[in-house]
Amino acid sequence: MKRFVLAILASLAMLIAALTPSVAQDKGKIYYLVPTLLDEFQTASVDAITNFLKQVGYETVTLNADNKTDVQQGQMNDVIALKPAAIVLAAVDFNALKPSIEKARAEGIPVMEFDRQVTATPSDFTSVAGTVEIGHIAADEIQRLLKEKNGDVKGKVLQVLGDPADPYTLDIQKGFEEKMKDFPNVQIISLPAMQWEASNAGTIVSDQLLANPDIDLIFVHAAHLAVAAVASLEAKGKKPGEVLLVSSNGAPVGLDLIRKGWEQVEVEQPLFAQAAAIAMFADLVVNKKPIKPGEYDVLGLKSTVTDEAWGPNIKIPGAAITKDNVDDPKFWGNMKVPSTPITAVTE
Repeated sequence: MKRFVLAILASLAMLIAALTPSVAQDKGKIYYLVPTLLDEFQTASVDAITNFLKQVGYETVTLNADNKTDVQQGQMNDVIALKPAAIVLAAVDFNALKPSIEKARAEGIPVMEFDRQVTATPSDFTSVAGTVEIGHIAADEIQRLLKEKNGDVKGKVLQVLGDPADPYTLDIQKGFEEKMKDFPNVQIISLPAMQWEASNAGTIVSDQLLANPDIDLIFVHAAHLAVAAVASLEAKGKKPGEVLLVSSNGAPVGLDLIRKGWEQVEVEQPLFAQAAAIAMFADLVVNKKPIKPGEYDVLGLKSTVTDEAWGPNIKIPGAAITKDNVDDPKFWGNMKVPSTPITAVTE
């Protein structure tokens, strides 16, 4: 009888194993060098990269540089000595990490860049947001909002950039203004919030509401700047929706502002898809196989791989978040890694 029970239990174990997706950590360790854990984008990136790489068979070890270049350089040296399957790098300083990237690759360790594109030296794979495309999406949404408010695509828009030394904000501006040039009845006032400081954005909004009280819409390039913009609107006695507000990057505070009626659109930086792409192409990178240029579906987003001077590069578009879809868990600002299964690209 005991032998019979043990046989039944063994059969059940085999059945469960057969029906359970394989996520065994049998392909080695991949080290993720995160620049900081002081903001929600970075903490969410750790969860997403760990989850998605686990699905395709890798264990993730995360090292936090606390936004210090020398710390991250030291971490790179330490990790290179451990000979991992690969390194995922979100560089604190693009140029300063160039020698470390070159050292790792010379030792046969592939390096994948996440979110922060390093163009000074080749890497094995780069996964970034389509920042120009984020500007395009923002322009489409702003055209819609102005037409709904004014009966036509016309009015006055205050665009608050981040730091002008950051290509992220410059690309968004480029994409936005490309798609707005066909609407001469829209006046765009563009000013930078130096160092991405929210207080600088708040001052810009406050000053411009005095100089241009007829501003129809404010477009800020990050959700934390939108919080400062709302504070300035409230200080001027404005009510939610009286001056339209659009932001980009998809952070939780931006989604909360949509729920409260202050913000109409948040154009998401596709964090989850960027992380999913790292996992999708990890096997090709680790095994040093070529990555083919072309179109790929990444968590439902049509994404493009191109061959660049710095190596294979995937660019992933964002998506517009409004009051109608703000609670969708696919948006990283809701802080729930999607359960969508990841399939590795094998050729």
